[in-house]
Amino acid sequence: MVEKEKVIATEAAIELIEKLKEQHGPLMFHQSGGCCDGSSPMCYPRGEFRIGNSDVQLGFIGDTPFYMSRDQYEYWKHTQLIIDVVDGRGGMFSLEGPEGKRFLTRSRVF
Repeated sequence: MVEKEKVIATEAAIELIEKLKEQHGPLMFHQSGGCCDGSSPMCYPRGEFRIGNSDVQLGFIGDTPFYMSRDQYEYWKHTQLIIDVVDGRGGMFSLEGPEGKRFLTRSRVF
């Protein structure tokens, strides 16, 4: 049985990630747990969000690592996250905000 990737991205999301990398350098994602910005994928310059023992790396979108808290992962572990991008304002701390776009998580149950 082939293991499915835990996180993938649409072509539109990859294009926006590449644009943000040109502006900010290497990036990282952390799936927000729902406090200030709802439950959304947050994009940061790599190393500016502190990853700890309570976080799980789900994989990479392109060459960009994607993390989620271990507790939240317990709810999502039977799904594949699909990172997409839509028009609108997203998380106030996420890098895509000034672009008039926001990253969005869709999911597929395994």
